[in-house]
Amino acid sequence: MSKSLRLSEKWFNRGLWLIAIVFAGFLIGLGNVIVGDLPQVEASSSRELFINQKAVAPLRRARDAAVARAEKARPPLEQAELRLQAASEAYISGRETFQNWVATRTATELPGQDAELVSRTAALDALKAAEDKARIAAEAERQVMLDARQAEDRANTAILPYEQAADVLYADELRASELRVFGYRLMLTLPLLAVAGYLFARQRKSKYWPFVWGFIIFALFAFFVELVPYLPSYGGYVRFTVGIIVTILVGRYAILALNKYLADQRLAEAQPAQARREILSYDAALVRLDKGVCPGCERPVNLKDPIIDFCPHCGIGLFDHCHTCTARKNAFSPFCHACGTAASATPSPSTGEARDAPLRPG
Repeated sequence: MSKSLRLSEKWFNRGLWLIAIVFAGFLIGLGNVIVGDLPQVEASSSRELFINQKAVAPLRRARDAAVARAEKARPPLEQAELRLQAASEAYISGRETFQNWVATRTATELPGQDAELVSRTAALDALKAAEDKARIAAEAERQVMLDARQAEDRANTAILPYEQAADVLYADELRASELRVFGYRLMLTLPLLAVAGYLFARQRKSKYWPFVWGFIIFALFAFFVELVPYLPSYGGYVRFTVGIIVTILVGRYAILALNKYLADQRLAEAQPAQARREILSYDAALVRLDKGVCPGCERPVNLKDPIIDFCPHCGIGLFDHCHTCTARKNAFSPFCHACGTAASATPSPSTGEARDAPLRPG
């Protein structure tokens, strides 16, 4: 903030910049909501919409029936497996008992035990038969389960090409939808950027400049920041291309503005000092003097040198002497800093030339 501004002006300017930032913040929040909700304009899509339902429907029914058969066969298979396990354990136990008894029978060689041998052999044969029956039943249940699983696998194999084709179509639709949504966002942010450029060129110094700068900040943020998360794979080309175009436009504007400024300066320096002082505002003169440059031509001047009263570049008066107390003072001040007398266009005692009328604040 320049030292030449009044204290109230400094705080008012700070407050106005705060208003500009707050205004930009609310616009950014609204823009973020709008940009985030834009995909809702597209109808929702899914892979199922791209599958050949006429060909896939009977295959899916066959698969579902196979799954149902497999689920139905699971409990009987589990029961058959348990029965087979129990029969096998019973047969193994009976065989071990029989072998132990046979070993005892051989050791004793008692002929009276032949009938018991026949009985025990028959019991062991019954256990073996029960095991074989349980095994046959378990194998039958396994076959039912295997048939159901194979039917399910065949159905899935037949469905797979249709699902792969649907995946390709669905991916293409997603890319197309993403492109359309990106186009919507681009159509929203590009006009904001164009309006911001117009406001920067035409309205940035108007009395409503806080709102102008707030909108400019919002437009730049919306395009270069909010649009980034939604950029497709080629979105960088769009963003950088627009950035290049904006840079070229701003650069061209700056070059033209600089050339116009230099032309205006040359024209102003060709005019008499009095004419230049009339078009130079008091605040602008103080700002330039505060920076150590001539208010008329903006070239550097050693203002601390007490012998320099005029600009050596354009000849405009920088210091003069009060016609009341003869104190050396700023030629642009409306009052003498030593005695408070109002400055006037009376001849300067030190120069013998008519002084320019002092600038008035404003």
